Amino acid sequence: MEYKRLPHSSLNVSKICLGTMTWGEQNTQAQAFEQLDYAIGEGINFIDTAEMYPVPPKAETQGATETILGNYLKKRGNRDELIIASKVSGPGGKSDYIRPNMSLDWRNIHQAVDSSLQRLQLDTIDLYQVHWPDRNSNYFGELSYEQQDDGEQQTPIIETLEALADLVTAGKIRYIGISNETPWGFMKYLQLAEKHGLPKIVSVQNPYNLLNRSFEVGMAEISHREEVPLLAYSPLAFGALSGKYLNEQWPKGARLTLFKRFARYTGSEMALEATKAYVELAKEFNMSPAQMALAFVNAQKFVGSNIIGATNIEQLKENIDSINCSISPELMLRLNELAQTYRLPCP
Repeated sequence: MEYKRLPHSSLNVSKICLGTMTWGEQNTQAQAFEQLDYAIGEGINFIDTAEMYPVPPKAETQGATETILGNYLKKRGNRDELIIASKVSGPGGKSDYIRPNMSLDWRNIHQAVDSSLQRLQLDTIDLYQVHWPDRNSNYFGELSYEQQDDGEQQTPIIETLEALADLVTAGKIRYIGISNETPWGFMKYLQLAEKHGLPKIVSVQNPYNLLNRSFEVGMAEISHREEVPLLAYSPLAFGALSGKYLNEQWPKGARLTLFKRFARYTGSEMALEATKAYVELAKEFNMSPAQMALAFVNAQKFVGSNIIGATNIEQLKENIDSINCSISPELMLRLNELAQTYRLPCP
């Protein structure tokens, strides 16, 4: 395993991070424990979760993933060996079942942290992230920003930052990060922290994969120059880049088989054509499509950690082993050529 320190922090995270959002929905606690044992045995020390998980989000299962992780940490007694990241949910998406009057204000953030700490059975969360913005913006697969002129409701970022700063001071969280952000939001967090002497964000968790390289357009330069690395999620595009959904194949128990509404990476002809091209390219270079896709993400200098997920141990082994795969200059050239042919097929 390789490790990388997140600048402006003491967090030395594994280049592969274990994502958890299937635990409590597609995976049982016993299966989650098996995944954790294997991943930690392979050198992974970075575990990412959220108060909203598992996915798809619903009131009946909300918080189950953190509870499972908390049970594991208590049973194994290895909390000090790991870096635990979680997230506070923003408003929208019918998320008021988590808390009434959802927003990213002081009350919501403090309640969210206390609830997460209780489920995780921890005193401190190492990295606490804002899951998505509390404003009208273009995220979760939207490229175009649409202006609202009729009384947009939002929590000012300064209020969110001040609430997070209180929690750092109280020792409930160590560092803060953002997720599903835009260049404007990214810079605003940095500017306000510097102006008001508040904690600086140390990471940004956004989608990044061969079908969605939008991070490179407006975010990568900020990430580089401000030394705030990307925690890349959906590196396999919901599993689509493995090729398992091509030709109308719907494997039993797979996420997109169970939850057809997650069509972000399979819902257009261009997406399917691009996926097929990447799968064929992997085979040409004698690589598994999944490992090629993950190795591509691992190779990016602005990536601090690559958040993988799996529903079975075989997938997990293949995904983690991508750390031992390399992208040759020739293969990178071919990947970039395909990226020009299929320009942002899936934002």
